[in-house]
Amino acid sequence: MGLKNSNSFIIGISGGSGSGKTSFIRDIKEHFSDSEICFLSQDDYYKPRDLQHEDENGIKNFDLPESIEMDEFYFDLVKLTNGMDVEREEYLFNNAEKTPEVIHLKPAPIIIVEGLFVFYDPKLFNLLDLKILIHATDTQKIIRRIKRDRVERNYPLEDVLYRYEHHVLPSFESYIFPFFNKVDLIINNNKSYDMGKEMLVSFLKLHLSKK
Repeated sequence: MGLKNSNSFIIGISGGSGSGKTSFIRDIKEHFSDSEICFLSQDDYYKPRDLQHEDENGIKNFDLPESIEMDEFYFDLVKLTNGMDVEREEYLFNNAEKTPEVIHLKPAPIIIVEGLFVFYDPKLFNLLDLKILIHATDTQKIIRRIKRDRVERNYPLEDVLYRYEHHVLPSFESYIFPFFNKVDLIINNNKSYDMGKEMLVSFLKLHLSKK
C-alpha cells in the first residue's frame, strides 16, 4: 500500500498529559463535519492492560511508546490516506462501568492525528504536513490530570501522583519535549487555547475552501 496517495492534509497534535489536547480536539470538532475532517486518536490504540510494561514497583506504565499499538495506528492512517474506511473499538482506560463503542472513521480532505507519541515515530512524523504542540506548565498539567483521573477514571489520588512523578514527567521529557524546536506551532494553554484554536479553525476553513 502506498503512502499518502490521496490529497489529504495531515495534521499531528501532541502535548504532555494534562496539556489540554482532548479538549482542544473536541472544540475543533465542533466547527467541522465528518466529511471535512477525520480525527484519529492514539488513545484508541492502547495495548491491553496485561501487555503493559511494569515499573520497578510493579505499577503499569501507560506512558511509553510501547504502550501503544504504533504500527496499527500508522497503518490505519495510511488506509485513510488511501481512501479506505477504518473501524476501531474505543479504549476505555479500564473503566468497567462503560461499554466500548466501535469507532467508524472515513477518509476526509483533512486528517488530524493526536496523541502523546505522534511525533516520536519517524515514519509517522514524516507523513505530517502540520505539526502542533499544546503546552502548559507542570502545575497546570498535574491539576488537570488529578481532576481527570479521579473523576473520569476513578483513580486514587496517591496513584495519580505516583504515575505523574514516575511515568508522566519522564515520558514528557523523553518523547515530547525534544520536539519543541521541530514542530510548526506551539499553542500555550496555561489559561486558554482559544486564540490558537481560532487560528487553526480559520486556517482549516481556508484550506477546505480551496479544495
